[in-house]
Amino acid sequence: MKNEFSLAFNEVLDDKQLPKDIVLEAIEAAMISAYRKAVNASSAQHVSAKLDAETGEVTIFAEKEVVEDVQDERTEVLLEEALKYDPEAELGSLVVVESTPEDFGRVAAQTARQVIQQRIREAEREAQYEHYNDQTGEIINGIVQSVNPSKITLGLDRKAEGIMPRNQQIRGERFRVHDRVRALLAEVKMTPRGPEIILSRAHRNFLRRLLEDEVPEIYNGMVEIRSIAREPGYRSKVAVAALQPGIDPVGACVGIRGVRIQAIVRELNDEKIDVIEWNPDPAAYIAKALSPARVNGVYLNEDVDGSKTATVVVPEDQLSLAIGRDGQNARLAAKLTSWRIDIKSLSEAASDALFKLSNDPAYAEDAKKLTDEMATVEAILAKKQEGRPIPPEEYQTLARFIDKIERGVIARQQEKLEIERLIEEKAKAAIPNEAYDIPLDDLGLSPRLNILLSGEGYSTIGDLMLQLHMDPDQILGLNGVGPKTIDDIQEALEAFDLPEAEAVEAEAEAVAEEAEAEGEAEAGEAEVDTEEEEEEQPSIDEILEQTAKEIQKEPKRKKPAIKIVDEVPSLDELPEVQRQKQKEKKKRYREVEYDPDHDVTIVRRRRKHDDGEWEEDW
Repeated sequence: MKNEFSLAFNEVLDDKQLPKDIVLEAIEAAMISAYRKAVNASSAQHVSAKLDAETGEVTIFAEKEVVEDVQDERTEVLLEEALKYDPEAELGSLVVVESTPEDFGRVAAQTARQVIQQRIREAEREAQYEHYNDQTGEIINGIVQSVNPSKITLGLDRKAEGIMPRNQQIRGERFRVHDRVRALLAEVKMTPRGPEIILSRAHRNFLRRLLEDEVPEIYNGMVEIRSIAREPGYRSKVAVAALQPGIDPVGACVGIRGVRIQAIVRELNDEKIDVIEWNPDPAAYIAKALSPARVNGVYLNEDVDGSKTATVVVPEDQLSLAIGRDGQNARLAAKLTSWRIDIKSLSEAASDALFKLSNDPAYAEDAKKLTDEMATVEAILAKKQEGRPIPPEEYQTLARFIDKIERGVIARQQEKLEIERLIEEKAKAAIPNEAYDIPLDDLGLSPRLNILLSGEGYSTIGDLMLQLHMDPDQILGLNGVGPKTIDDIQEALEAFDLPEAEAVEAEAEAVAEEAEAEGEAEAGEAEVDTEEEEEEQPSIDEILEQTAKEIQKEPKRKKPAIKIVDEVPSLDELPEVQRQKQKEKKKRYREVEYDPDHDVTIVRRRRKHDDGEWEEDW
């Protein structure tokens, strides 16, 4: 019995590739189920089983009530029998005692067999899921089991099956049954029928893992893959960068005589691979990404909304090479660099520049400066239109002309961005900082409008006020928002009261001045403070901070309703009285003296009048 059970037990472990504890737990659960069915025990009764892995002997333990006379052996036990398992047992208590039946019977054995199979099957599926879920994103090997037009089924380790859908296969590849295939483990899903393993040979990370396997410098961290753009079966572009000096990243990936990259090309069914060196300069990076085409110039244009466009000028004979078949080269370069790329030939770019100078008022100043060059460019373009040959010097003239125009556009764009940034800073300065801490829900708008604004990213009252300062039309352009809604928003903002921070700061400043005067009096020293408030001694800063914290604990004051203004006033636009107060707050002249005879502190303050005279207060 021992040998037979041990052989069967070990065979299950080897066949299912499961841990010993899981199989033991499955057998014990099956025995408990067989016991309940054999004796018709209640599901509320506690029952446990213990299996001896050496002998195969199973012992069943059940919870029973201690009684004087047993009426039901399934739930009751005598006191003498209970004392064998629990010395503290007494009448009416519950005790777990051995309840192994002499013979489970044929039905019980069949039930145990079914439960064991079910539990082992569930444990096997769970082990498969955990094993392959940990390998997500790695390359695994499989053997083709079946091929159909929609997918390929591969046999994997642990008796698992992987599926490679049609859209995850490389164009032109044909597999037959029993072929060994390498693929990327893209995803693992748990289904009622077990784990569903999705494999891919078209994913760009498949190329990344192949490069890591073939190039030791990438695996060891000396060369880094910065970006990959891939169209499976056609062409791929890989940008690499060296993390250590003295290493050629492109040469390391290509290998001696291309032996490394050729191994990857063969694995990918002769897919063309361009390896380029990553560059922190976007213009140089884009120029390399368009290889093998040569580039005359790259001009970047980044809008405020975040869209990035690069205008690339190439020679006439390089235009088709830069674009590629069906735009493939330009499309891959755009994916690789994350820039929108607009490719133009020299003549096309020169024609566009002439048109802008002649018709766009924004280029009027440039047109006056480049009158002579415009005439020269027009003559060159006329020669090309007539089909006459153009010498290389004239092509260089076109390139210089385009470079001047495009760089002027970039300079104006940068100025525009700087102006918009300054406007935004002014708008932020006009909005209290407390507004950015108050949720938009507190404004009291309608639920529909509140949900609409929150969905557009306006989470606080400060965000909404800033957008109204900057560009109210952007809110007006939202679906379901009209002029009446804008008026409602402004009325709600005007009626909303924000905590007044200025009063808190003024009170903290006054308390700090008193603390400063007391500290100087105790020291018995006179000191003239001629510095700005921002440059006071550190001890005073600590007092200010501590005082501000104490004041903030008090109930916050309310300030008058907020008024939305179209423009943020500068210091010069403020009224004369406010400007005078601003100037007076900048510097303060104080002199503190301590009189030991009378035990008093004398404070002198000097104020400057409008006529330039100084007045002293005691």
